[in-house]
Parts: sequence; structure tokens; C-alpha cells
Amino acid sequence: MSSSSSRVRGAEIIELLGSMRFAISLLVFICVASLIGTVLPQNQATNTYIDQFGPFWFTVFDQFSIWHIYNSPWFLLIMAFLVVSTTLCVMRNAPKMLRDMRSFREYVRGSSLRAFHHKVEVDSGLTPDQAVGQVGALLRARGFRYRVRQDGDSRMVAAKKGAANRLGYIFAHVAIVVICLGGLLDSELPVRLQTWLFDKQPIIGNMLISDVPESGRLSARNPSFRANMLVPDGKQSSMGIVSAGQGVLLQPLPFSIRLKKFYVKYYDTGMPSDFRSDVVVTDLATGKSFDRTIQVNEPLHYKGITVYQSSFDDGGSTVKLKAWPLNGASTQPQDVSGTIGREERLSAGLGGQTVDFTGLRVINVENMSTGGDPQPSNLIKDVAAVTGSAARPRNDNLRNVGPSVQYRLVGADGQAHEFTQYMLPVKIDDFPMFLMGMRSTSAEPYRYLRIPADGQGTIQEFMQLRAALADPALREEAAHRFADHNAPEGEQRELMFQAAQGALRTFSQKGFNGIIDSAPADQREKILNFAVPMIQLSLQELRTLMRERQHLPALPADGPRAEHEQQWLRLSVLALASLPDYPAPVALQLSGFDQVQASVFQVARSPGKTIVYIGCLLLVLGVFSMFYIRERRVWVWIRPGDTGGSSWLAAMTTQRRGLDFNHEFERLRDALRRLGGARHDD
Repeated sequence: MSSSSSRVRGAEIIELLGSMRFAISLLVFICVASLIGTVLPQNQATNTYIDQFGPFWFTVFDQFSIWHIYNSPWFLLIMAFLVVSTTLCVMRNAPKMLRDMRSFREYVRGSSLRAFHHKVEVDSGLTPDQAVGQVGALLRARGFRYRVRQDGDSRMVAAKKGAANRLGYIFAHVAIVVICLGGLLDSELPVRLQTWLFDKQPIIGNMLISDVPESGRLSARNPSFRANMLVPDGKQSSMGIVSAGQGVLLQPLPFSIRLKKFYVKYYDTGMPSDFRSDVVVTDLATGKSFDRTIQVNEPLHYKGITVYQSSFDDGGSTVKLKAWPLNGASTQPQDVSGTIGREERLSAGLGGQTVDFTGLRVINVENMSTGGDPQPSNLIKDVAAVTGSAARPRNDNLRNVGPSVQYRLVGADGQAHEFTQYMLPVKIDDFPMFLMGMRSTSAEPYRYLRIPADGQGTIQEFMQLRAALADPALREEAAHRFADHNAPEGEQRELMFQAAQGALRTFSQKGFNGIIDSAPADQREKILNFAVPMIQLSLQELRTLMRERQHLPALPADGPRAEHEQQWLRLSVLALASLPDYPAPVALQLSGFDQVQASVFQVARSPGKTIVYIGCLLLVLGVFSMFYIRERRVWVWIRPGDTGGSSWLAAMTTQRRGLDFNHEFERLRDALRRLGGARHDD
């Protein structure tokens, strides 16, 4: 009894899986998923989605993996169910359709033809045998194949054409299966199966390739994969990097690629217009090598693997920087060197923080018409524009502001901030400024510390002024000079000195915020109106004092040069006011670099592509067969006439009746009438 119930339950499950409603439900889910994957950019940084949806909805949506929806487990499961459902549907219906295609249905009863809508009766002087020959020739001339069944004195001529229409149904459904199989084969499913079945463990964290255990390496016979490969100038690699969850797996290749030279050209917008790589490919099995140029839309095909020019990156450029202290009275920078992609630790005198050099951009084209601070553009987006047109209408405000370096400073507590620094001064409001950007996370825009360039085009004098401001003795002397020049002798001068000294002390530690923080809100503007000119004039005295000690010439008192120096001082006051908010005890200034470029290749073995092409061909054939090939069947029942000759009853049918079918029947009816000679119609 239980065995019978199990068989019934199994049959019901198979019936459900192969049903039309189940397949349509799966297709609806796939369409919704495809819509999400089209509207929502896939495989972006996590912070991008958090900023877009917020932490709560990000957590909710992350459960459904909509950020990489086409490789999500539930999408692959739906694809697998669609393959099963469509396969069962084809297996159940294809044999019946094939049998129906081969059948002429010659065993139709002659009397049943009277029930057909399209029919004609003809009385002919031809004998039944003659009529069969004449009718058969007529049908053959019109493209029909026919078969004759004799039933006593009567003959049934059964004809058909367009039976390939049924193949359209089979081809279309098989195409769905084939396309889904190709998609599954080229998805992450093969890699995930190896991870599950062969205990592969994705690598999390930095590790040398030589140190990666076997559990972190995929098989060289992996049937399908999509990996990335970064090759610096003059280096070679034979290992692809496959993303797997939160880590990566190594994919060995049957050949190595050595980058001889990488080339990149730019539009005047700063976007790359074209980039390509001259490489040497070496077969690891035979040792044979050959040269090849790989560029966008012109990939390398070798041993079933396609190598695409995907992007470019830094290949380990070395940078030299000057580390300017932002605390204390020291004015001398220390030299710091590093390599992009690596970390260095600053000396204890500079705070002992860890510097993670993350990027070097040699070209930075910015639109300087807005007056705002530049924001380093996303390299990936720039590179993606190469496949289309990144050219833009001419913009005379675009400027190449020179090289920049990006780095992270990590404190002992693990807290990190990101920085970007432009090597050359950028003209903002007609004054050259050094820009030092900072932000807490990559989701934020950079906020800039603007430091005015001195007469030699450096930040040295600003740093000397900062150090002088941090020296209590120099602050006191500058406050005395300010009071001497702006107040009469006596008690008023002493009060002015005390006010200037206190303002300079607070300003050096907390900026303008420190001056107004303790004041009532309605008094802050009044206090600033008094404090700002006093601080600026005191800093003017401090600068003069500093230059005297360095035996530098006095600043001009009038003329264009004097106005320029006054503007420098005003901008320096604003920069000094922002220094307390700068989240680092040191400012790193790029002083030199040795660029090493690297080419980023996408390496893919995708046998599913050919399978999908075959499926698409089957789909085209299936749709064409279903919509443009019409099955027509004709029966002619020929029996002896009552007064000699023969009597014909002919009927014609099709799956879809339209005007063209009506016209075709009328032509056949007229031909039969002419052939028979005499007739009467129902």
C-alpha cells in the first residue's frame, strides 16, 4: 500500500514539474530577477549599496544576493528547475508530436469529413482508380505528400504538408533547456561544486601564490571559470584569481603571460581612450612562445581560453614623499618612500602610524570651472567607458592638475582614514593651492585642506608658519608686536597683548572653533569680527618675525607683490584654522615617483557560450517553424458513383485558420472541381 502511495506521489511530483503552470511560474521569477539585475548595477562595492539603500535594507536585500543576482544560489536553483521542467515537458510531448508528424491520418472515416467547415463534394466521370491518380498528382503538385487507403470500393487519399511546424515546439523547448544549461555551465556553479565536493577553501587575506595550499587551488581541468589576472610591466603570470564568496581561489592556466609593455591613451576629459598590452604567451607544456597584442574588443584565444583586456592598474610603483609634522615646533620634513599596494610604518617622531599606499594617478583631468574641490574619478568607471565613447564636447575648463597619490593612515587603535594628495599646486580662484584630501570611508567625498603655495611654489613657508604658531615664545613675541603696533602704551596695550596671546594660543590648538565654542550663540559673530582681524594681524607679525630669524628679506609693503603676500596670509589663516580637524599628525606630500603600470586581464574558459549559441539557433528555428510553417491536411474520399464514374468528398483543415488558408482552400476546391468536371457543394 505504501509502495503504491509513493508511486502515486512520485507521479504527481513529475506531473507538477512538467506542467505548463510550473514552467511559467519559473519564467516569471527569472524575468523579475533579470529585471533587478538590469536595473541594479551588479558586483559593486558593498559601500555603494549601503549608501543607496541604507544599512537596514542592505541587510534585507543581502539575504537574497541581489548584488550578484545571476550567480545567487536561488537564481541558479530556479534555472535548474526550469531545465528539469522543460526537459520533462519535451520528453512527455515530443514522442506524440513526432508520431503525429509521421502520421497521414488515413484512417479517418469518410463520412466524418462532412463535419469539416472547409469541404467540397464533386461528382466526376473518372473511375475511382483514375480519380486517385489525378487527385494524387494534383496534391503532389501543390506540395502535399499523400497516402492512399482502400476500403472496399472506396479510397481515402490522406495528404499533408507543413508537418515541420511541430518541430518548432520541440526546437523552442529544447532551446530553453540548452540555453539554461549553457548559462549554468558558465556561471559560478562549476566553481561552487568544486568547493562543495572537493573541499576547496577560498583564501581570505594576503598570501603569496607559492604559499597557497592545494585547497585554495582549482583544477587545471576546470571546465568553466572566469578569473582576473594582474600582470605588471616586465612580469609574467600563469595563475588567474577567481572570486569565491568573501575570498578567492587560484586557477592554474596552461600558459603564462608576460607583459612586455602597456600602452594607454587619454581623451582631454582624462578618461582613457584606448589601452592595449604587448604580451609574450608561453605554452607551459611545450615551452613555445609567441607575441600578441591584446586590446579592448580584440582578445587572445588560446587553448580554449579567452584573455580579454579588462582594465589597468598600478603594478607596484614606488613613491617618494615628504612627511611634514603637523604638531610641535619642528619645521623639517622627513623623507618617506613606499610601494603602491604595500604598507610602511612611520617613525615614532611622526606618530608611528602605518601607511597603506593604495594608488598613484599620474594624470588627473579636472573641470576647474565650478570652483569646487576635485574628486578623484573612479578608475573602473573610466575604463568601462572605453567600450563606448568617452569623448565629450570640448571643455576649455578641463585641466590636468598633475599626479596624485592615495594612501590610508592606520593608527594604533586600528582606526583608518583615507587621504589623497596632489603633487603640484592647483589654481583655485587664481591662487596656487596644494590640496590634501581626507575622508573617513570610501563612501564619502574628499574634504580638502587647502594650503597656499609660497613664492617658490612649495608649502615650506606655510609649514614654517605653522611651527612658529606652535612655539609659545614666538607667539608671545608676535602678540607683543601686534599690541605695540595697534594700541597706545599703558594698560590698553597690555590688555591687547593678553587678548592676542590668548587668541593665538587657542587658535593654534583648536582653530576658530576654539574661540567661539564657549561663547553664547548670539555673541559668536561679534567675537569673530573682532578675533579674525586680530589673529590675521598677529600672524602677520609672526611671519615677519619668522622671516627675520631666517635672515630673509622683508615683505613689500605695497604694490602687486604686497597684495599677493596678503592673499597668501589670508589663505594661510584659513588653512591653519582647518588643521585641528585634519585627522593625522603628519601630512604626506608627493615629491617623486617611479611608475610601474600593470595590465588587468579577464581570463575565461566558457564552453557554455557555444552551447548558448546552439540554443539560440534552435530557438530561432523553433520560432520560425511555429509562426511561419503552417500544417495543412487534406482528405479526399473517393467512392464509386451511383450512375458510373466517382463521387468525391474533400475536406481541408489547419491549426490556425486565416484569410490565407481560406484562399488556399478556395484554390484547391476550384482545382478539384475542374479536375472532376461536375460537382455539387454542401
